[in-house]
Amino acid sequence: MTTNKAVLSWVDEMVALTKPDRVVWIDGSEDQLEALRAEACSTGEIVKLNQDLLPGCYYHRTAVNDVARVEGRTYICTPTKEEAGPTNNWMDPAEMYKLLWGLYDGAMKGRTCYVLPYSMGPVGSPFAKYGIEITDSIYVVLNMNIMTRVGQKVLDALGDNPDFIKGIHAKADLDEENRYIVQFPQDNYICSVNSGYGGNVLLGKKCFALRIASYLGRNEGWMAEHMLILGIKYPDGTKKYVTGAFPSACGKTNLAMLIPPKYFRDQGYEVETVGDDIAWLRVGEDGQLYAINPEYGFFGVAPGTNEKSNPNALASTRKNTIFTNVVMTKDGGVWWEGLDKNPPHGVENWKGEPWNPDDGSKGAHPNSRFTAPAINCPCISPEFENPQGVPISAIIFGGRRAKTAPLVYESRDWTHGVFVGSIMASETTAAASGAVGVVRRDPMAMLPFCGYNMGDYWQHWLDMGKKIKKQPHIFNVNWFRLDDEGNFMWPGFGDNFRVLLWILARCEGKADAVETPIGFVPKPEDIDLTDLDYEIKKGHKFTEDDLKSILTVEKDWWLEDIESIKDFYGKFSEGKVPAELWSELEKLENNLKK
Repeated sequence: MTTNKAVLSWVDEMVALTKPDRVVWIDGSEDQLEALRAEACSTGEIVKLNQDLLPGCYYHRTAVNDVARVEGRTYICTPTKEEAGPTNNWMDPAEMYKLLWGLYDGAMKGRTCYVLPYSMGPVGSPFAKYGIEITDSIYVVLNMNIMTRVGQKVLDALGDNPDFIKGIHAKADLDEENRYIVQFPQDNYICSVNSGYGGNVLLGKKCFALRIASYLGRNEGWMAEHMLILGIKYPDGTKKYVTGAFPSACGKTNLAMLIPPKYFRDQGYEVETVGDDIAWLRVGEDGQLYAINPEYGFFGVAPGTNEKSNPNALASTRKNTIFTNVVMTKDGGVWWEGLDKNPPHGVENWKGEPWNPDDGSKGAHPNSRFTAPAINCPCISPEFENPQGVPISAIIFGGRRAKTAPLVYESRDWTHGVFVGSIMASETTAAASGAVGVVRRDPMAMLPFCGYNMGDYWQHWLDMGKKIKKQPHIFNVNWFRLDDEGNFMWPGFGDNFRVLLWILARCEGKADAVETPIGFVPKPEDIDLTDLDYEIKKGHKFTEDDLKSILTVEKDWWLEDIESIKDFYGKFSEGKVPAELWSELEKLENNLKK
């Protein structure tokens, strides 16, 4: 399939180490993939679902001890601990390689080794980066075929270039005490062992597209971010694009696939999804920031996905999808908590045990997943495959805060926007029941995914700002403000479109704002509430007074938050947090105390 000497010698080295019974190169042909599906069905690795209900769909269960990303077993191995920074686990690279080679030695005996060439981004795009994953899991091959572009076309594009990302994955014994997900940024190397869960073994996803790519981006002058990309089509046909970074459980996928309220749809507004999870951003020749989604599919959380919360995501799963750790129904369909109110009876739970939905136990694992082709999504953007990417007007940061952050505010400039991203936080879900939860800082939603010292990462953001002639405006949103009784004050979901319109109007200079100590907030009358039908609590319908309330800046809460920000910045060694960010923090404190 290739004459690339760097590829061939590395594959030979890994085969000699892992000692599989046979080696299969993945060419990306449907015939080969269909044969692999049949083989995996024959061994029970996957189960073919009802093809009338869910054509091309399959079901998989992971080991019970292997159901999520393992941040505690994820390492960034740089030559010095300082390069990895205080937010990453670190080990000396030589020590880690020695440990890993011991675990890989003979790990594929009795198994087949698959050599999977893949591309992050459209093959041939100036954004595209190529990787090769070696794995002993058909499940990985089939998922990577959905999540990335795979096969011969990738090797053809790579040619004789030795510059590719090496990734080795072995299921080994699925031993959680010896489970490691390791990135060596300087070596363009990813190692995963003793896991079969997607987030740990689909090496193109978080491992490459964020941890390795964030380091590459810093060196090469671009950005790899944990961001959705969405487009808004106006009634006159104009399109504007935004990116958005949100920690988990903050509605990122729902926002990426948002359906505008009927009032706006009737006028001709549409939302188009470019990406739901990862954005790679580069400065174009015109000085504007452009973004692509380097992925080819969605690796979504199933529980809570339904016709109301995210009909587009649900529609994406109706064909050619792999479901992991959900409930399989008697008729060969799938079910999970939050799909509907009719749980199946007489079936097994995600562990394969007899399950009774009436006893209060969960049928699907809370982190059960679907891997669905992006082209299945009804609102996928026509620009999804554009090799040049889409021009970005606004960058949106968000978190889950009960009181502190208003519904939306705009940063004063790029530097202030980087500060706003660096202090991003969410509260633990205790907040949902009215108590103020524990604040967890998650800068730019990159805390688990930054492949080097986060202080240097913030500096890279500041440096990028100097390269971008037409800088996107930077905003912060909070869909999760609570009243004193713990009720959500903003409806969220499709009604977030109303805030997006104000954000884009600000970018165009077409909307006013009020300056506050934290940045610019909307005038209540500038957010269109036409036909908004939301009851905060029984008998209390949302009004403009409620909007005014969630646009207020609560100074006491912010002053308390400043102490938490100082503690977080204080985790970094002296001089690592850019001086500009300390200056913005001081400015914020002074503004609040005036």
